[in-house]
Amino acid sequence: MTDLTNQVAIVTGASRGIGRAIALLLALQGAKVVAVARSADELEELNAKTQGLAIPADVADEADADHIVTETLSRFGRLDILVCNAGVGSFNLLENFESAEWDRIFDVNVKGTFLMCKAVVPHFKAQGHGHVVAIASDVARRTFEHGTVYGASKYAQDALLGSLRKEVRPHGVKVSTIYPGLVDTYFNESKPGGVEAEKTHLKPSDVAQAVRYVLEAPAHVVVDELMLHPVTQEW
Repeated sequence: MTDLTNQVAIVTGASRGIGRAIALLLALQGAKVVAVARSADELEELNAKTQGLAIPADVADEADADHIVTETLSRFGRLDILVCNAGVGSFNLLENFESAEWDRIFDVNVKGTFLMCKAVVPHFKAQGHGHVVAIASDVARRTFEHGTVYGASKYAQDALLGSLRKEVRPHGVKVSTIYPGLVDTYFNESKPGGVEAEKTHLKPSDVAQAVRYVLEAPAHVVVDELMLHPVTQEW
């Protein structure tokens, strides 16, 4: 098993939900967590628990993405893990979407993943190790009504990560993609904690445990892809 103690991990979308659960679990395993999100107040509250570094930033902004990596290296002198968790979505008939909503979803889900990977990969390649873990979605492998824009963004993100995996593997760098099904979390303006979701959805901590499993694989092992669903969800 790979020991996460003192490894430095950037987690995007860390202020709530899945990202927060990942940040807390990695900190519990001894990692130094760099929590990234747009909400400064929620980040500071999280950072009080993880004792790492909080960076308010927009992952879809290239200057912000570069700043995150620069600040991380300045503070800790190393970088081992990038968890691309930031994501947004909305659901509607295709003809009811505005182009601005397309831009918003693709900016975070695809461009954000691209920019964060672009910022860390040269460092990972130079040091001969590093691990990118992306929280995608099972809709990267299926389609559904009202999912045209969100699904398209996740298919694009999945293609980006699949190609990157082939590019960096010869340099000792790992890329793992996690595909959760329904998760009881903040998404599309929903709030977690509903009675029904408690029975039918994954919890953010379930996804966090999947991230831990992927990261703790032995050095000679890479978990390329991992899909998880609540048992009540058809697939």
